[in-house]
Amino acid sequence: VQLQASGGGLVQAGGSLRLSCAASGRTFRSYPMGWFRQAPGKEREFVAAIGRSGAYTYYADSVKGRFTFSRDNGKNTVYLQMNSLKPEDTAVYYCAAETAGSWQPMVVYEYDSWGQGTQVTVSS
Repeated sequence: VQLQASGGGLVQAGGSLRLSCAASGRTFRSYPMGWFRQAPGKEREFVAAIGRSGAYTYYADSVKGRFTFSRDNGKNTVYLQMNSLKPEDTAVYYCAAETAGSWQPMVVYEYDSWGQGTQVTVSS
């Protein structure tokens, strides 16, 4: 599956952004999806994950209550609504799909298809 992330940008602290990730392929609805982020000099870290139907979502403690992960299987797209953004949210954000069927939502190496990343910068 090919993934294309978009929606990043520069925003002031307290602002909002919505990231999108469009996927190719008819089997998109079969794949759990995740968002990860990587700041300069740091390892890629888990942000949020969503199950195939969208009924189950998981969030990192650092974003819980501020970010919402959703999916529209009819449009082959997932969304990450980010509210109350903080400077520490600054990073490149990556969407990812788990296609092998052994999903562990928060584990980065479980995901085998990755988008190109979109930059999110939050100014103080």
